[in-house]
Amino acid sequence: MIPDPATGYERMSAENDALTYRAAGVDIDAGNALVERIKPMVKRTMRPEVMGGLGGFGALFDMAGRYREPVLVSGTDGVGTKLKLAQQLNRHDTIGIDLVGMCVNDILVQGAEPLFFLDYFATGKLDVNVAAAVVSGIARGCELSGCALIGGETAEMPDMYPPGEYDLAGFSVGAVEKSELLDGSAIRKDDVIVGVASSGPHSNGYSLIRRILERAGVTPDSDKLGMDLDGTPLVDALMAPTTLYVKPMLALRKQIAVHGMAHITGGGLLENIIRVVPDGLGIELDSSTWTLPAVFDWLQREGNIAREEMWRTFNCGIGFTLILAADQADTAIDALRAHELSAQVIGRVTDASDDARVHIA
Repeated sequence: MIPDPATGYERMSAENDALTYRAAGVDIDAGNALVERIKPMVKRTMRPEVMGGLGGFGALFDMAGRYREPVLVSGTDGVGTKLKLAQQLNRHDTIGIDLVGMCVNDILVQGAEPLFFLDYFATGKLDVNVAAAVVSGIARGCELSGCALIGGETAEMPDMYPPGEYDLAGFSVGAVEKSELLDGSAIRKDDVIVGVASSGPHSNGYSLIRRILERAGVTPDSDKLGMDLDGTPLVDALMAPTTLYVKPMLALRKQIAVHGMAHITGGGLLENIIRVVPDGLGIELDSSTWTLPAVFDWLQREGNIAREEMWRTFNCGIGFTLILAADQADTAIDALRAHELSAQVIGRVTDASDDARVHIA
């Protein structure tokens, strides 16, 4: 310590006075190391329209000559508290697929082809290995959806997050010809609803799922996570990444006329399909047309969840739906099966009743 003649107090030497960003908790070198680590992953997602590479202040995408009358469709989302479960289980490599799925499946509903994706990763202290694992999943999701991982933000914010935790969000932009935009106006009474299988809960209902796990005594280090659910360990059934429907659905639209589509997310089967159905019409779903997957059966039983609550919280095995003319159903189902997606007719469009627009038998 050095005496300060002006005040009489002792002060630290100039050498010890100096602060750095690293000392304050932000490691720029770690951020740069992450960028270098993820460059090969990002490169695999590139499309010809992408201009430049990582590192610019803004990402560039050239749409010239690709569309006659393009309509841009955008979507943003996170993965809910499935992220907390991923962190507790130290499973970071597929949560990025969920992030992409929640965004691109949404914009697909209006017929849009996802063009590019951006991510936001925020943490208190950057762990390069964890962040790289997360981005690897994001890149894989973009590859499977045909969109470019064009940019993103890694924010290291000391004191904002507990050690080992991070937050995740994504943003996607797609495009569709104005004449091919799906807005529900083509939907008619007696159209059928084709349900396409999910891989599990996807990224919805995890606040309830975590409460059910707590009630059932299933902790992150519990042997119960390995319990068999129709050939799949419970932990794998819960952490299965969101199914990406983009390529099969875009291909299907080139074969047949699809009148409407819905991504089954928060609100479940009760609230999502009806969102794309015009006023004056309703829907009837027949739950006997598909088998409730084992993971949902376990959740319902262990949580003592009412049937209605299941329908409005989870996808219950149906992650995406199509609405089309009845005579096109078999063609659609066969085409989706060729893409290894299980599908079947699960309901139909009706006149809206006085009491409710959605009925599940």
